[in-house]
This record gives sequence, structure tokens and C-alpha cells, in this order.
Amino acid sequence: MEIDALVFDILGTLVDEPAGIREAVRQAVPGTDADDLVGQWLGHVETEQRRIVAGERPFAPSDVLDREAAQLVTKTDVVPRLPPWPDTVEGLARLAERYPLIGLSNAGRTSLLRINAHAGLRWHQTLSAEEARTCKPDPAVYELAVELTKTRPERLLMVAAHAWDLRGAQSVGLRTAYVARPLGDPPKATDRFDFHADGLADLAGQLAKSRM
Repeated sequence: MEIDALVFDILGTLVDEPAGIREAVRQAVPGTDADDLVGQWLGHVETEQRRIVAGERPFAPSDVLDREAAQLVTKTDVVPRLPPWPDTVEGLARLAERYPLIGLSNAGRTSLLRINAHAGLRWHQTLSAEEARTCKPDPAVYELAVELTKTRPERLLMVAAHAWDLRGAQSVGLRTAYVARPLGDPPKATDRFDFHADGLADLAGQLAKSRM
């Protein structure tokens, strides 16, 4: 398998989005059931993104959707700081020794700047769904990576903790790697992804073997 670049989902795959939102909620509304409010926050964003993909709502970047969610659950404009998973920074550095790394996220450009800085994420390039005026899993978002690299889709490997994201990548011909996280969307029995990894170190090891 010849891979020209790795394309990474960010929210949930490289940063612990629920943990960051939970801490922000606790600071904004002390003494509340933070887990319930986190669920409401994420549910609002997911619902609105689906509406955007379906054409039921005009495009809005993620910082707008997050602001709506913050007002809904905390009545404030609190902005979460999303921490990286323990293996993220070291794993990306290891993978970057062999491959160009591209971040491809539903997070808007403004949000990505904040996320990358706080979590210490280092990229060769980051792409936001905002550039396609839609959200994953709309094929137009994955095509941004194909257009950027000027390579065939099957030479790009999409890495995500969400099976729905990988299915979207498959729809335009990208290779796929599922990385297990405590929270995410696990594969179904019918899913056929190229790699299944326990973390970024495991993925790096599997990719090294595939090059032999």
C-alpha cells in the first residue's frame, strides 16, 4: 500500500472534546450535572451539522455552532479548551517522520487555530470543512485533501476515531484507519477499514510494517 499523506480527523481523534467542554461547563455553571450538559452541547452541534449537510440550514462555522451550544447549556459564551489525548503529540511527531500530516476537521478556521495552539498539534497543513461550506461526512470535505495533495485518493489515508467519518472518506476513495478512543463511533461488523489501531503508536507500527 503506497501512502502519500495521512489525513487526520481532529475532534475526538486527537483531542478529547468532551473533557474540554466538561471543564468549560463546570467553570461557567458550577454545581450542575456537567455530563448531561456536555451531552446537550455535543448533541446540538451534531444535529446542526447534519442539517447543514442535508441543506436544511445555511452553512455556519463550528465556532458559531459552539457559541449556540454554550448559550443553550450555560447561558454564557464560554469557549472550551480541548486537551490532546496522551499519545497525540508524540504520535504525530513519529508519524511526521515518514508522512506529510494533514488535519481535516469540521472545526472552523478560527477554532482550529485555538485547538492546535492549546493541544500542541503540529501539522504540515490543516484544512477546515469551512473551506467547502459544508461538514463531514459530505464528500466535498474529503475532496479538499485530494485537491491539496494533487494525488489519487487511494494514496491518502484518513485517520479517525469515528466510523461515520471513515465511511465518508471511503466515499471518495480514500484509504482508512480506525483509531480507538474512549469516546467515538466504533466500526460496525460491516465496515471494512484498512487499519484498526489501539492508538497512534500502534498505527505507526502497522504502517511501518506495511512498507516492508
